[in-house]
Formats: sequence, structure tokens, C-alpha cells
Amino acid sequence: MSFLSRMFGAPGASSHQVITPAAYMSRFVDGKEQHTLVDVRSPDEYRSGYIPGAINISVQEIGGKLGKISKDQPVVVYCRSGSRSAHAAQTLLAAGYSEVYDLGGLFEWARQGGTITY
Repeated sequence: MSFLSRMFGAPGASSHQVITPAAYMSRFVDGKEQHTLVDVRSPDEYRSGYIPGAINISVQEIGGKLGKISKDQPVVVYCRSGSRSAHAAQTLLAAGYSEVYDLGGLFEWARQGGTITY
């Protein structure tokens, strides 16, 4: 998915919000706002390093595991590079989640100084 389509959405598609690592840190980590952080990579990728507090539900399984994600608080999704997280965000919005944020990729998170648990 291109940068522009991630930012502005494809025509006719429900768009999701993108959140930067700095904005995520400010609001959810430093601000301690309740949320669900979902790593949508494979279990093997997740075991190789993840953002602290994240649960792992692969993008292929997210539609069948919605019961593990509360609709009562914001949901933040991420993957390796940002493609799968965009797809997961769209899946959640289509399932009735109202506040979904795409953090993008773990590489960018780490590049901007974000913590990774191993």
C-alpha cells in the first residue's frame, strides 16, 4: 500500500488513522491512556522482538479473534513495515471498532528510539 493511500485512504474504502511513534509514545506510553496494542505479524516474528505490552494476533487471524480485542478502548496495530497493519486496521474498522490507529512498522518504531522486548 502506498504512502498516499495509507494517509488518505483508497477511494471508497473506510480510512483508518495513522499514528506516529512519537504520538503513540506521548499519548499511550507517557500519557498512560488505556488501549490495546496488537502486533499483527506471525508468531515467529513476534518472538523475535515486539513492542512492550503488545499482544500477537497475526493479520490472517485477526478476523477470527476479535473477541480478544476490546471495542471499549483505542486499538493500535503494527507489523514489520506497515502493510499488514494497514490491512488489520481496515479489518477492525469493518468489524465495528471505532478508534483504530496504525502505528506502521516495527522498523520505524525502533529507528525513532522505541523500545523492543526480546
